[in-house]
Amino acid sequence: MSTSQNRPGAAAGGGPGRTFEGAPRAVAPSTARRALRRARTWLPGLLLVSPSILLIGVFVYGMIGWNLRLALSDKHAPVQEGEFVGLANFVALWQEARWPAAVNNAIVFTVVFVGGALLLGWLLGLLLDKGVRGEPVFRTLFLAPMAVSFIATGVVWRWLMNPAPAERATGLNALFVHLNLDFLVNDWWTAPDFGMAAMALPAIWQLAGYIMALFLAGFRGVPEDLREAARVDGCSEWGVYRHVVMPQLRPVLLSAVIILGHMSLKVFDLIIAIAGKQIIADVPAVYMWAMVFEVRDPAKGATIASYLLFAVALFVVPYLVWTVRKERSEGR
Repeated sequence: MSTSQNRPGAAAGGGPGRTFEGAPRAVAPSTARRALRRARTWLPGLLLVSPSILLIGVFVYGMIGWNLRLALSDKHAPVQEGEFVGLANFVALWQEARWPAAVNNAIVFTVVFVGGALLLGWLLGLLLDKGVRGEPVFRTLFLAPMAVSFIATGVVWRWLMNPAPAERATGLNALFVHLNLDFLVNDWWTAPDFGMAAMALPAIWQLAGYIMALFLAGFRGVPEDLREAARVDGCSEWGVYRHVVMPQLRPVLLSAVIILGHMSLKVFDLIIAIAGKQIIADVPAVYMWAMVFEVRDPAKGATIASYLLFAVALFVVPYLVWTVRKERSEGR
């Protein structure tokens, strides 16, 4: 009898890796070991962050879901049971005179605040990038307002922007009168035409230093070799910044717009500290506070909060999508 006939599985035409019945050998143990090794790599990290995931899931996304559920109901009093009414609250809100005015104020505040902080921050960053004596001192002075809360900023600027007329002016109006610049005396935040633009001045003062730091880091991150190559090609200093430096700062600019935009949409404490709850300076966040804690209309307050959430998402979601796509392209 040949040797091949004595081997198990030979009669069935099997070779290595098969039993005498021709069936594949079990590979489950090796697969299980590989799965166990993979689990050992990610399981400790998952256990480490699981408390944070749980807390975020409950107190962030859970609260967002609860707020949306309330906004879709007719619970217009704390003691009544609400029933599902769909988007009725979202539509009815635009039929009130106060809501469109608050939205318009928020848009004006956002445009002036974002544009002003970006421009001033960029100019300060450019000046520091060109090199000045005592740069650390200037950086500290420009960043110092960030250490002040919006409430404290509002209290100070409420005095500075006091709308009293020239004969009993205080703050900036008194300064203009003292300098014989009476034509600059104005009503500041109480002016019906540019009141919200004036309201953005304290926010610009407080956040311009932070934007300066972002742009300065971007300026310093551009290699000097690129600047020198542009100068050798005959580019002026302004041309170097325009054609070489500024294109490299697009991620910084986008990040700054996102940060300032979402802060301006939910501004509350600065408005309250300067103007209180006056209709002339009304914004959605102040309107929401009034509906929830004064009128005690939970559904309407939740509807306003949902609109604020959607508005912030318009800024944040495109940025997140762009970041993910950029990371994937760089990973390739």
